[in-house]
Amino acid sequence: MSGLTSLQEFSIWALPVLFAVTLHEVAHGWMAKRLGDPTAQRLGRLSLNPIKHIDPIGTVLIPGLLILMGTGFIFGWAKPVPITWSNLRKPRRDMALVALAGPGANLFMAILWALVRWLAAYLPAAWGWAATPLALMGAAGIGINIVLMVLNLLPLPPLDGSRIVTGLLPNRLAWSYSRIEPYGLWILLLLVGTGALGWILAPPVSILQKIMFSLSKAG
Repeated sequence: MSGLTSLQEFSIWALPVLFAVTLHEVAHGWMAKRLGDPTAQRLGRLSLNPIKHIDPIGTVLIPGLLILMGTGFIFGWAKPVPITWSNLRKPRRDMALVALAGPGANLFMAILWALVRWLAAYLPAAWGWAATPLALMGAAGIGINIVLMVLNLLPLPPLDGSRIVTGLLPNRLAWSYSRIEPYGLWILLLLVGTGALGWILAPPVSILQKIMFSLSKAG
């Protein structure tokens, strides 16, 4: 998004980032409710009101700084939705499904933002004042949701991918695998600090973004 001021770029990214991180968490809570755990619903966390999900650091500060610094790599997080494991009908299997719901929501939102970008191309010329911002916002929405989906599918605690792997492994292997959880965040920070995380994410993110951008092109 070259040529934009920092304020303009922040305005373009604000809604896509906000929806990407909050609906990711709502999807976890919604799936948990369907599988027998109403904890998130009782605490009001199935609401689409972003205020209920905003984490001052992960939803506001980190994405805002990354945008203003022009890093070209945006991510963030919302307050995790509480899940009561024992309420789930089949805890190991259901926890994997709950975990999968978050990245699934990001994929769905990426498709919706591709549709927004596609529709922007068909707005009349007189609506150019709206078409350009919508196209840029659609591109931002595709970008942030694909990054969050791929990032969260990494099989590393505390990311969703680790919950999915735990649900798929036999009990004994799942127990052994879960022992890395206390070190997961440190491993993740190490990957970020060394640049290895970007190297890992780049190929799948690039492929999926190219697919989404091709779908959002006007014919």
